[in-house]
Amino acid sequence: MAMMNYPKEVVLGDISVRDGLQHEERTIPTRAKLWLVEQLALAGFRRLEVTNLGNPAGMPQFADADELLQAINQSKLLKDRRKELELTAVTIREKAAERAFAARQKGWGPDRILFMVSTSESHHRRNSGLSLEEYWRMCEKYIKMAHENGIKVNGTVSTIWGCPIEGPTELTKAVEFTRRFLDIGADDIEHADHDGSAPPNKVYEYYSLLLDAIPDPNLHIAHFHVTRGWGLANVLAALQAGITHFESTLGGTGGQPSNFVDGCPVAGTGKYYYADPNIVGLTSTEDMVVMMDEMGIKTGVDVDRLLDIGRMYERILGRRLRSECITTGRIPKAPTGR
Repeated sequence: MAMMNYPKEVVLGDISVRDGLQHEERTIPTRAKLWLVEQLALAGFRRLEVTNLGNPAGMPQFADADELLQAINQSKLLKDRRKELELTAVTIREKAAERAFAARQKGWGPDRILFMVSTSESHHRRNSGLSLEEYWRMCEKYIKMAHENGIKVNGTVSTIWGCPIEGPTELTKAVEFTRRFLDIGADDIEHADHDGSAPPNKVYEYYSLLLDAIPDPNLHIAHFHVTRGWGLANVLAALQAGITHFESTLGGTGGQPSNFVDGCPVAGTGKYYYADPNIVGLTSTEDMVVMMDEMGIKTGVDVDRLLDIGRMYERILGRRLRSECITTGRIPKAPTGR
């Protein structure tokens, strides 16, 4: 009998507190963010993306970045876990990276920062304000500086399967960008389907192509959005290709930065790509973990505790989110007596 092939153990990162909240149209209290970080860490996550150190004028949801990072490092609940917990902050441009370096020198900065390129020139320029070649030069300089400050660097490659501005893109270009990031010192690479353009067959094709070229699975992180509802199908396709590192958000939240926060227009990244701004989030952490658990894949995550966190996350945001499993729960392993 033919059996489905996939890894039996994975490494999961939750990015709810950064990507999950950047699309919200109201500011979430710092105390709520801290609670989420603490609870996710206690549930077993060792990789958490927690804030954006860019100019808060464009994304005011992260005006509390310094306060949150300090609170995490002072948390009594995380005292015994902080050394094994990897905290990431997004730092698209130079000033944000310099903020991370300064915070690190003060003892409460992030363990890892993130630079991002798009294979689509227009998408990249909208996100960063620089041309691709200008950005590569900046990355080469600032990755070295990050390492000098004891900070790891993630290089994110976007618009792999398509661009909401330019349309179709070439998969091979993303492999070239991955290699270029690694050549200039990036510690790992996030391969991002930021707008839900990737069908499962193309996900399998890309990750197979990628692992043929750069076979160490520890270098690669899969990042899928559910704009068209394909998130878990794409996770399965990536698993079958041999990918072992994934990231996601509670309730399928996140997506393009909000351009309207607390009743005021803000810059974000400009006009929304899609008419309904509530469909652009990531694969749901809860649903992905439950699926993997049912498949016998070791995640290191306490599933029941995660589902409780997901229910509280809905209360924090004040609406029903896109997780099925926080309502349906896990598949019963014994008679329920109902």
